[in-house]
Amino acid sequence: MPALDHRHHLAGRPAPAELLVDLASLRRAYHEHRVDPSDPAQAVRFGTSGHRGSSLAGTFNEQHVLAIVQAIAERRAAAGIAGPLYLGRDTHALSEDAWRSALEVLAANEVEVVVESDGGPTPTPVISWRILQENGRRGRACADGIVISPSHNPPEDGGLKYNPPEGGPADSATTAAIEHRANELLRGGLADLRRMPLELARREGRIAEEDLRLAYVQDLGSVVDMPAIAAARLRLGADPLGGAAIGYWDLINEVWGTSIETVDRTIDPTFAFMRVDHDGRIRMDCSSPAAMAGLVELADRFDTAFANDPDADRHGIVVPGAGLLDPNLVLAGCIDWLLANRPRWSSDAGVGKTLVSSALIDRVVAAAGRELVEVPVGFKHFVPGLFDGDLCFGGEESAGASFLRLDGTTWTTDKDGIVVNLLAAEILARSGEDLGRRIASLQSRHGRSCYRRVDSPADEATRRRIGELSEARIGRGDLAGEAIEAVMTHAPGNGAAIGGIKVTTASGWFAARPSGTEPIVKVYAESLRDERHLEQLLEEAQEIVRG
Repeated sequence: MPALDHRHHLAGRPAPAELLVDLASLRRAYHEHRVDPSDPAQAVRFGTSGHRGSSLAGTFNEQHVLAIVQAIAERRAAAGIAGPLYLGRDTHALSEDAWRSALEVLAANEVEVVVESDGGPTPTPVISWRILQENGRRGRACADGIVISPSHNPPEDGGLKYNPPEGGPADSATTAAIEHRANELLRGGLADLRRMPLELARREGRIAEEDLRLAYVQDLGSVVDMPAIAAARLRLGADPLGGAAIGYWDLINEVWGTSIETVDRTIDPTFAFMRVDHDGRIRMDCSSPAAMAGLVELADRFDTAFANDPDADRHGIVVPGAGLLDPNLVLAGCIDWLLANRPRWSSDAGVGKTLVSSALIDRVVAAAGRELVEVPVGFKHFVPGLFDGDLCFGGEESAGASFLRLDGTTWTTDKDGIVVNLLAAEILARSGEDLGRRIASLQSRHGRSCYRRVDSPADEATRRRIGELSEARIGRGDLAGEAIEAVMTHAPGNGAAIGGIKVTTASGWFAARPSGTEPIVKVYAESLRDERHLEQLLEEAQEIVRG
């Protein structure tokens, strides 16, 4: 495995033409490639957030989508979920093709499917919000949803995830059942597939349209102090990174009287307008300094600026002087503000974080007298807590979070990058300090730490071995000059498997896990001492991972 910390020479620069995907070839492969069910690499496989892949690699093609959606239709019917299914998508090139494929299967299975009124993209959080709205209105679990998006992944990728009636990403048991049935359908040559032409489905009224965008925007005042943001007359900037949030910021201005400037309105499935990510690929990661270099260059034009990834479930916040804020520190700053400024929240509600998030969050939560609930990577682990109110906040280090409404009831059970960005504006409007300054104050009270996540390409065998690491393989020796205190393979918050390992000492930790969405291994480390200690942690973590 190559060195874990490598920055490509193109990182942060405009994408050159040779990096752009050939859209015609991509779409042709989506429709024409015949999936080989005997090849494990071409099987349906749900990671931390649905099934993802590329049509060019034979891992996300029309047959995959048809099989997955047929499996979902069968599962929801068996579970008695008879209400509407809300179908969203982002702006990746394969998303519209997959959206059409999904509609043809849902219509043939007589599922009441609802899409955005203009047929445009719909962010992940809007689907989650609408599912919960519908089920609350009817008083029962009758609605669910599908989001077609590979999130921040490169332009050649596609993705699909299922959100059950709880509103958030499906749990492991549900995705395992869908995965099993979809692969069974593929092995059977899709003989059990039900499908009808999209034009016929429309003529027969099997596809309903709804203004999901306006309804969501009108409800934002129940979760964020929108009047305070408007009254402060802040200079705010928003970059949707060519994604599904692009139609939302103007509408927020119209409904709430805010002044949010959309800095780039380009919609281009090649994402040619993006800056190159750290590894030399185009990736719409709003938590990456390299990918966000364009907005960082505009930081001084705004009091606060922010971005979202293509399906708007991630946040990226930029402030003058500090640039792009570390997503871990953003979580800590948001938690600190919310726990002090949401008086109607239950004092018994805990704060959820993934176990690869910063220890600064632990200190903020402890200072507020709240319970910390530490779970594996994957927002699905926060769904039960956010749904029933046992958690007031759930956040993961990769810039994903959601939290309760002002009155302490559920907002979404999936990540909502739009409301986190607006919360940064609320903090500035009401406190007079941007989130960067408030984070600096937090660090002066609770101590600074040095944190880094580094990614490396890894083949399937390497990823599998790292996912199977155990305490027996690591031992209880030393790490970066300190005795190892704990080796975790399961999260303390819910007992679920990490899918990797976390090793802790008195003043630092590292974790290693294979990505559930890309062919890479992720290594995280944090030092509660200094940068030199962090480098030592990463070096020794690399040796362990290689071994």
